[in-house]
Amino acid sequence: MRTDLIRRTALTAGVLAATAGGIAAPAVAAHAAPAAKAPAASVQADRKPAGERQLDVRYEAQPNFYFCGPAAARNALSVQGKAISVDAMAEEMGTTEDGTDSINDITPVLNKETGKGDAYRSVEIKTGKADDGQTDKLRADVVRTVDSGRAVVANIAGTATDTDGVVHSFEGGHYISVVGYRDDGRTVKIADSANPAQASYDITVDNLADWIATRGYATS
Repeated sequence: MRTDLIRRTALTAGVLAATAGGIAAPAVAAHAAPAAKAPAASVQADRKPAGERQLDVRYEAQPNFYFCGPAAARNALSVQGKAISVDAMAEEMGTTEDGTDSINDITPVLNKETGKGDAYRSVEIKTGKADDGQTDKLRADVVRTVDSGRAVVANIAGTATDTDGVVHSFEGGHYISVVGYRDDGRTVKIADSANPAQASYDITVDNLADWIATRGYATS
């Protein structure tokens, strides 16, 4: 399963630096192999009222077009205070220029680095579109995982629109981290390693479930 990034909108050439949706993004060249690693940027945990929670992410953009799986896992583990390099993640997952095959290659690494063999499990949405039961399960999984202080990692494919109306397109597949929620999980917070100018955005859980459809996610 390839995880090439195919953007429908052209990215700005050169160095991008932005702060989006509460996650501070470092200055890096988008979708290009970097000359040097960019430092991780920190964000303060935001204590939310009932029905909302956002984890403290130390965001880092992916260094090339095929490291989205390792980068998503690295960003997810950062909410537990773990600082693991993307290169180390890639080696553990067997990531190549063809990407990371499936969520089943990421879940064991999350368990190893979390220090608990059963902290995470893989959930697949095998249908082409998520039904109500699959969407409700995803919502419950996100809320439970985030409430436990962990992030969800999702393998997505296709196009989805966030709550601001911005389109995110990954026709070849991609991995993202889910690091928060509001409205009791009906809307979720995404940390996306693909483009630091869009490091963070909100999306409805319904749209996320359809984005995951045919693939899967790692959840506690």
